[in-house]
Amino acid sequence: MQYRLTLKILGLLLMVFSLSMLPSILVSLFFEDGAHNAFIVAFLIVICVGFAMWLPVRHWHKEMRTRDGFFITVMFWIVLAIAGSIPLFLAPSVNLSYTDAFFESLSGLTTTGATVITGIDILPESILFYRQQLQWLGGMGIIVLAVAVLPMLGVGGMQLYRTETPGPVKDSKLTPRIAETAKALWYIYLTLTVVCALAYWAAGMSGFDAIAHSFSTVAIGGFSTHDASIGYFDSAAIEMVAVVFMLLAAANFGLHYVAWNAKSLKHYLADPEYRFFLVIAAILVAITVFVLWVTQTYSNTGSLRYGLFEAVSLLTTTGFGTADFSTWPLFAPFMLFMASFIGGCAGSTAGGMKVIRVMLILKQGIREIKRLIHPKGVFTVKVGNRRVDDRVVESVWGFFSVYIMSYAVIFFGLLATGLDFETTWSAVGSSLNNLGPGLGEVANHYGTIPSTAKWLLCFAMLLGRLEIFTLLVLLTPQYWRS
Repeated sequence: MQYRLTLKILGLLLMVFSLSMLPSILVSLFFEDGAHNAFIVAFLIVICVGFAMWLPVRHWHKEMRTRDGFFITVMFWIVLAIAGSIPLFLAPSVNLSYTDAFFESLSGLTTTGATVITGIDILPESILFYRQQLQWLGGMGIIVLAVAVLPMLGVGGMQLYRTETPGPVKDSKLTPRIAETAKALWYIYLTLTVVCALAYWAAGMSGFDAIAHSFSTVAIGGFSTHDASIGYFDSAAIEMVAVVFMLLAAANFGLHYVAWNAKSLKHYLADPEYRFFLVIAAILVAITVFVLWVTQTYSNTGSLRYGLFEAVSLLTTTGFGTADFSTWPLFAPFMLFMASFIGGCAGSTAGGMKVIRVMLILKQGIREIKRLIHPKGVFTVKVGNRRVDDRVVESVWGFFSVYIMSYAVIFFGLLATGLDFETTWSAVGSSLNNLGPGLGEVANHYGTIPSTAKWLLCFAMLLGRLEIFTLLVLLTPQYWRS
């Protein structure tokens, strides 16, 4: 393990991240909300700590190997979550314990969208902006991680995308083309954000709300500047803008890259994973709307409007709300919540297990049935017209097994803190899938649950965002043996 290289990278990362607090200072001064001191102090702390880490090892030059990649990737999220929590902890207007500040920061950076804060509408504008910005920055980090880093690390079937990554890295080194890949993805991500903000503004949001919600929509985060989330605006136009951009953000950003280069939209429908995702979304919306219509929960138009929005919001693991889906009749709340386990496409900002893995698990199941009928037959698993190597399929099954076991362990840990079954079941699923809202006590916020439960859920958020194996590999003795 190259600890000096790790220190150098994390030091640089903290110095760069400290700059993200400057926009919040400007927002605070513009709105005169009095919260600027917390951001100034946090900026100084983070940049000084980053500089102190970087300075002694600034001349250390070594190429980062795959082994280092696991450690640095995990530390990337932990260190940024600690740095991101500082202004939230220092701001007197928010009044959070450190546990709550860290929970909010990590929830933002992992684009989970679970919040411990109530009375969001009366928070200073700079704090509101900062929360949204955390999700936006986290979303960018997730895309680079999912499209450029995880395929190289071979995590849970992500090696399937190794040859399709824009600017692919085909050896065991994590340089030099990740910077090139990140730059291309950055342009796409920024363009989607700008277009989304303009669309929100045209649909009736204020400039501030439009920018803030574009951050969390493209990042599939779910934080809002209002307690009632998107429901605050009570606008079908705004909801439709959100639906369109949630569906776009749930696509593999490598696919956006290909479509961008080819100047053609046909690649979206030609991609087997995104096509399958749209089919799942259509079925989920149809069932939800039907249930709401049959039970007369809303009018005909209301059933379509709220059913469409909530189904897309939960499937993509965004977590925006226009209605309290947890109170809907029959099986609708549980069906929508379970949809978040699928999530969006691999290489997107969405959480969940990812559509490609669900596809491969289904195809492998069908192959096993065929083998029972024709024991001597030879059957291959294909995605589109491409044969998938058995090693990738095994990796996906391994991911699924560890995912379920991780869920069970955290579930029993949370039950031990005294939470009821419904709250525990949904809180773990929501955190592991990076969804945000849950059922029971965490339907609206996580502020009232015990501190121990919050730390366990922080671990679940990190586990889900790092695709399980990236974090768990660090907990094995074999990793630390030279």
